Amino acid sequence: MKKLLLFCAAALLFTAAGAQDQKRPDPQPPIDEKELFRVGMAGFTFASFKGDLDRALNIMKRCDVHYLCIKDFHLPYNSTDEQIAAFHAKLKSYGVTGYAVGPIYMSKEEEADRYFEYAKRVGVKLIVGVPTHELLPYIDKKVKEYDMKYAIHLHGPDLPDRYPDADDIWAHVKDLDPRIGMCLDLGHNLRNGKDPVVALKKYHSRVFDIHLKDATAATKAGYSVEVGRGLVDFPGLVKTLRKVKYDGKVSLEHERDMSNPEMGIAESIGYFRGVIRATKK
Repeated sequence: MKKLLLFCAAALLFTAAGAQDQKRPDPQPPIDEKELFRVGMAGFTFASFKGDLDRALNIMKRCDVHYLCIKDFHLPYNSTDEQIAAFHAKLKSYGVTGYAVGPIYMSKEEEADRYFEYAKRVGVKLIVGVPTHELLPYIDKKVKEYDMKYAIHLHGPDLPDRYPDADDIWAHVKDLDPRIGMCLDLGHNLRNGKDPVVALKKYHSRVFDIHLKDATAATKAGYSVEVGRGLVDFPGLVKTLRKVKYDGKVSLEHERDMSNPEMGIAESIGYFRGVIRATKK
């Protein structure tokens, strides 16, 4: 019996040593790396810990998300060139690229001047903005001047007089420079009673950014939940993204438990990437 126990112990040690010697396969890259579109993160997701950029970037790193829409609480509008360079260096150390700035509210020409110049200094070619209707002709001039895309963010029934859904944005921009389009917020569009997948099909030529979000109802009473727990048709969305050849970012804007968002972010990103994989032919 003693010899048998010694033999078993030796066998276990040998097996453990062999397991350590055997090289384990590296983690595979995110499934969206094989798509024209990429999964990103809207900076507003991290609004509850504005001064802690490292916490935000660490969450992105752990979720394997590499694109950030920059908010001013991470990179103030009055940042110096040195501060901008340091900001980009920090992003790079986490494997993250800043691809846009915003959302930024604008109501005056001097504000548009300031924010377009800010975006140029930051080094991005996309502004997510919320301009007044009266400012749109001036935005039209600025996109020509800076050769920059401008994506108007919709806000559902919460701001009914300022771009509640994709239909409303299209009505305001269809005759303007083609570099003026929309940031299609999936949850807010749904909460205004409109199907975001239908909106993507109709207006994809002017969809420059997408806020990945889910909502519980197609009314103002609906509220933001983790992706996959609401009513947005995500399999239909992913299929449409491929069909229209959308090559921008689909950036999670997580608005639930924002002081402690890690679990919700991981669930939402994981669900969306699962849909990407499940709908792949």
